[in-house]
Amino acid sequence: MTLSKPRLAFISPQFLFPNDAGGKIRTTNILRGMKSSAFSVLLASPATAEDETRYAADIAAVCDDFIAWRPTAPRPVWLRAFDLLDALPVNVVSDRTAPGLAALRSLGARNDIDLFVFDFVHAAVLRPAGLDCATVCFTHNVEAEIFARHATQARDFANRWMWRSQHEKMRRFEKRALGEFTSVVAVSERDAFFFSDEYGIRNACAIPTGVDLDFFSYQEPPEVGPDTPPTVVFTGSMNWIANIDGVRFFLEHVWSRVVAERPEARFLVVGRDPPESLFAAARRQRNVELTGFVDDVRPYAHAAHAFVIPLLVGGGTRIKAFEAMAMGCPVVSTSIGMEGLEVTPDEHYLCRDDPASMASALIMLLDDPKHRLQLSRRARDCVEQRFGHAVAARAFEGICVGALKSHADCHSDRHLTAPITR
Repeated sequence: MTLSKPRLAFISPQFLFPNDAGGKIRTTNILRGMKSSAFSVLLASPATAEDETRYAADIAAVCDDFIAWRPTAPRPVWLRAFDLLDALPVNVVSDRTAPGLAALRSLGARNDIDLFVFDFVHAAVLRPAGLDCATVCFTHNVEAEIFARHATQARDFANRWMWRSQHEKMRRFEKRALGEFTSVVAVSERDAFFFSDEYGIRNACAIPTGVDLDFFSYQEPPEVGPDTPPTVVFTGSMNWIANIDGVRFFLEHVWSRVVAERPEARFLVVGRDPPESLFAAARRQRNVELTGFVDDVRPYAHAAHAFVIPLLVGGGTRIKAFEAMAMGCPVVSTSIGMEGLEVTPDEHYLCRDDPASMASALIMLLDDPKHRLQLSRRARDCVEQRFGHAVAARAFEGICVGALKSHADCHSDRHLTAPITR
């Protein structure tokens, strides 16, 4: 270990800025909370020269040093299809780039790094062989479970076969990779139990999901009026298949019921890169707008009367739920949409899994300002008391300190029990 602060190398398989996805937001909040604390933090990720210049201040706010490798150009879809034949799951293959592997080999050869943290299990594909220091994996989901749920939701045989195949590959990779880390960080007790029960991982610890309570400030839901028509909002990266499937389900089975009762109601989908198929689905419905990328989701949530999370597939925890709760926008969600979050249905949010009951809950919130306000205030109180991002950062840091000690104790035991040679 170094003489000053121990150095932590945090390996992210994606550039963290802009903060336009749940995993990026969670990771950034953790790093920001750990800045100028127990560790000297080196962040390594793919980034273009333009990224490094444009987001220099954001990078400096989360780490002491930054090392970038250049991202590879996206391959054509027809070529990426061959990744399905690889022994590794597709999202692991996409992270296995030559620049990333070279950058990690160089980092692994240094003698001034005490702890490596890999963000998402698929980043473990970059881990250099023979890494002899403490290691932590920050898991945002049970990745294999997501693939299994996609297989269940697939509408045709070809897609069911593809997702089942990916599930088996990810299950093997996830189990093997997590077993090689000194410690594993999960984002819910449920995920930590899964890793222990299904994979035999005994070193998995859960941290609370954190949200920046100052950034996502509270406002009471607006009144319905001429300038604020009854509005339902969804926020999330619209190039993520779980969000695409959830919004498509909502459009096809829920929204038509809402506008049949409230013709003036509107639905906003706020998030980057929605596919053309989703635009087509939106055009078949009334009063639906897909915004694409926005710089700030807060004005959309503050102007809405309900926040919907219609997810049918997912893993880990949905940070968008806590952001909406912090901002005071009442949440209606499927069970999967709030899975892993320690919140109470009908007290902090409304849990509705079938289309008819979800539509009824949304109509009730659009019509009943008293119920909107009660749900809004209880939700904000909940996140204030239990889910500030500083709490999550301290818990994460404690696990990293424990991993250092565990690794040191293990090596001490090896030295004590090593045979004496002459």
